[in-house]
Amino acid sequence: MENRITDLEIRITHQESAIDELTHTILKQEELIIKLQLELKSIRSQVQEVSIIAHASEETPPPHY
Repeated sequence: MENRITDLEIRITHQESAIDELTHTILKQEELIIKLQLELKSIRSQVQEVSIIAHASEETPPPHY
């Protein structure tokens, strides 16, 4: 009976360690996702700014043309 209790305590210790490791991984992934979302927002903003410029076929020709 005592061996079973010891085995269970060892299992619990390993499970707690695994849970802590998974929690740490999830927190790192959450930080990365937030960073990537901010970068994506910035890139979208930059693309929209560039998109405001008229396409070459839509621009009026220069005066010397």
